[in-house]
Amino acid sequence: MELLDRELDGRGLLPELWERIGTDSDLAAPVSIPAAHVSVSPPALVTAAAGQAGSRDDDTDMVVVPCRVHGRLRFVHVPRRVVLASGLAGLAASALPAPPAHAAAAAADIASPVEHFAQLRRVMVQTDSLIGPRHVLPALQPHLAHLASRRRTSRGSDAAALLSLETRYEELAGWLAQDIGDERTAQGHTARALDASHIAGDTQLTAYILGRKAQLAGDTGHPADALGLAMAARRTALPGSRLEVIALVHQAHAHAVLGDATDALTTYDTALTLLSRADSDGTWGSWLTEGYITTARARSLAALGKYEQAAAGFDAAIASLPPIYRRERGVHLARSARAHAGTGNVSLAAQIGLQAVGIAAETGSARIISQLDRLDQALVPAIKQDGVAEFHAALDQIVLHVD
Repeated sequence: MELLDRELDGRGLLPELWERIGTDSDLAAPVSIPAAHVSVSPPALVTAAAGQAGSRDDDTDMVVVPCRVHGRLRFVHVPRRVVLASGLAGLAASALPAPPAHAAAAAADIASPVEHFAQLRRVMVQTDSLIGPRHVLPALQPHLAHLASRRRTSRGSDAAALLSLETRYEELAGWLAQDIGDERTAQGHTARALDASHIAGDTQLTAYILGRKAQLAGDTGHPADALGLAMAARRTALPGSRLEVIALVHQAHAHAVLGDATDALTTYDTALTLLSRADSDGTWGSWLTEGYITTARARSLAALGKYEQAAAGFDAAIASLPPIYRRERGVHLARSARAHAGTGNVSLAAQIGLQAVGIAAETGSARIISQLDRLDQALVPAIKQDGVAEFHAALDQIVLHVD
């Protein structure tokens, strides 16, 4: 499933790349675009924060950013100096320089490394929910390296606990990379998480990572793979556990994307039934609620073309979402807007989409931007209707442009 970067030639996008741009996945593998192909919006703005991000003048320091390429939005590798000069300096934060060597030595002096790294992970999860992945992933990566180093020199129960934490760090890094739009990096971290879970001998952790791989496969346009991984996650999970419910949710959406409406909706019903019986152990799926499953069902209804039901589900989810889940609010708004566009309510879709653009600019979430790309394409025939041109212009201002 891992896809290699592809570059532009002098004539524009390679034919096979253009075919992939037209796919209906939430995310697609980023491609490399040389600086010569990227147009920047004057004036060149470089903020102090961007300067601290470690800008260099060469074209080897690349970041993954959303670009408008022949009218579609794609996540591409672009030289960071180009991003810094574009006025979209916040997008450059996804590639920070490596920490100094003394930082690793300091980490080695931690008295209680398991609790230290566990607390750091909790803070990063909360921060990601609020501001998105672009600032969190660069902060996580050096801690992951320190954790792996400490684990290799530990023995006994400490080594086992650190390995379990390392698995969770790898999974979180995969999630953050996915939400930046970097499929290749997301696949790498998630694969390492799965390997580590097997080494740890933690079957339930393995079930959780298989579920994440199913989610990643589905979001990147591989629904058949997503279905197989979700079924594997369910087989691995304890029967009747929340992990089984999570696997069922991923399985249901894969059915929907594959066009199997009956199997999708039946699987969601099964998930809701199991959830009503499942006990919370405080570790897995504490966030899993009936509302979460209902929102997931709305996404699948949209994939099945049942836009009115999908829009109602997303609107209910938005109304009940706690403020701390800022990025998730943007995802729900973007999906709601697309569903409303599917019902023919173009003005409302543009209005809701405009709200999602603001959150996409704050968080840099690829999941939001990918949905906004689909909305943008759906609204092309209605460009003269109220709010549509405003939405399109706002979306244009938060992405780079490729000539």
